[in-house]
Amino acid sequence: MKHFFLFFTFCILFISPVISQNDYPQDVFRSPMDIPLILAGTFGELRSNHFHSGIDIKTKQREGLPIYGIGDGTISRIKVSLWGYGKVIYITHPNGYTSVYGHLQKFSPKIESYIKKIQYQKKSYEVEVFPNHGELKISKGDVIAYSGNTGSSGGPHLHFEIRSTATEKPTNPLLYGYRVEDATNPTLVKLFGYPLDENAQINKSNERIQLNFKKQNDGSFLADKVSAVGTIGFGFVGFDRQDLAANKNGIYSLEQLVNGKTYTKYSLEKFSFSESRYINTFIDYEFYSKYRQRIQKCFKTPSNRLSIYNETINDGKIKVVEGLSYNIELRIKDLEGNTTKLVIPVEGKKEVIKKKKTNNKTDYYVIAKKPNNFTAGPAKVYFPSNTFYENFYMDLRHTNDTVTFHNSSVPAHRNFTITFDVASYSIEEQKKLFIARLNKNSKPSYVTTYKRGNTFTTRTKNLGTYTIAKDTIAPKITPKNFKSKQWLNNYKYLSLRITDDFSGINTYSATINGEWVLMEYESKKNTLTYNFEDKILKEQKCLLKVVVTDNVGNTAEYTTTFYRK
Repeated sequence: MKHFFLFFTFCILFISPVISQNDYPQDVFRSPMDIPLILAGTFGELRSNHFHSGIDIKTKQREGLPIYGIGDGTISRIKVSLWGYGKVIYITHPNGYTSVYGHLQKFSPKIESYIKKIQYQKKSYEVEVFPNHGELKISKGDVIAYSGNTGSSGGPHLHFEIRSTATEKPTNPLLYGYRVEDATNPTLVKLFGYPLDENAQINKSNERIQLNFKKQNDGSFLADKVSAVGTIGFGFVGFDRQDLAANKNGIYSLEQLVNGKTYTKYSLEKFSFSESRYINTFIDYEFYSKYRQRIQKCFKTPSNRLSIYNETINDGKIKVVEGLSYNIELRIKDLEGNTTKLVIPVEGKKEVIKKKKTNNKTDYYVIAKKPNNFTAGPAKVYFPSNTFYENFYMDLRHTNDTVTFHNSSVPAHRNFTITFDVASYSIEEQKKLFIARLNKNSKPSYVTTYKRGNTFTTRTKNLGTYTIAKDTIAPKITPKNFKSKQWLNNYKYLSLRITDDFSGINTYSATINGEWVLMEYESKKNTLTYNFEDKILKEQKCLLKVVVTDNVGNTAEYTTTFYRK
């Protein structure tokens, strides 16, 4: 019995992780495209406030390439949005997985007809529908859409995901048998040391310090010897590249060993959307806010609730005792197993501190686990409990209608509420006012403003400077590809440009001869586009009317006549 128990334990510890890596159907799903898979983005790579939940497939800098359903299934969700994934399709497969295809230019004719019928019924470009199971069946290899650049896309590509249907957790699509050429080791850019308790120090410093390293003849890296004492940790800046792309993508896994023993091991195999914002505990957010580089910590802070860790000892923190020596090794890997190794020799040695950590104390102390209320001039702020990951002293000051709630170096996990008293303004003035957030150049940008009596309120996750701003100028509407009273017989579409100089576009609508027509709004290009295939125009003379309203109610109207038969 004892031998059986030992054997069973061995299987759990050493065989299970291998099985979990291969516990995905192989060669069951086809590729979503008929071009080589070259990636602009990898699964789990670090993005603003979230991990990337899929892979971004390059589409040769073009739009309109066919997208295929990767397996038999039924369309379970279709969404058309100005932001996020733009035009996106979700297909539920009978083997327990759901595939997702985002930033699409348009859907296949059957799906396009289905969704446009709903858009015309609701008189809205933005729609989200959940077809009944089996209503829109898909066979493996069916063309479902065409590649595009809709939503919050920075260029033409296909965002592709595979999720568990039951849990909705996204998993790394490359674990399903897809192959991307990659024989290149990850790149190590920077290395940092972190003293993690009051008495800790690294190289005569008790605050974060950058460490030097050099490449060795065997391709590995060796850091300069580190003198330290107390509880410390390490972090690095790095990226991975595939063979056929220059993009700086995310790494797949990290293992940190201390004297040969694994202290930290994590991999980007899967995660849940509910935990994704904890990326702000995974990186050094303060450093990122200042230098726009993400240091990945090799240790966990108390507020880090990510499930990506396979193994940790003491949360990856290293207790260095004076007089002892330590050999720290970082193994940074991509999904193909290409590995970059870094060795950090550490000597337990206490020295005179030359670089001391500074604490900027103020009169406003935020306790992360409790609700907090503060008032500054005309504004109040309410932080619910657990808005922040850690306690901190907040910079709070105001000048007239401008209030500073600290700065962007502290990330928020939950929305908090800012309320302005605008009783000093007349009711007519209030109609054109809104709450704005000032960027680093003091340029104001609109934030969603709820108006009730003499109070304006906004909910946000961004600390910084807020003010009351005024917008009295209506949006502008100009024709883009046609002129007034022009014959448009050979035109496939009609396009206009809409812009707003301040608070931003809120709503728009268009009619032709008094009948509502669907205008696709591309916010990145400020264009409205009407496809003549949508409706057959019976009259030769067509009266086009477009109405655009900004976020404080300023309205512009454009009316013109064109001809078509």
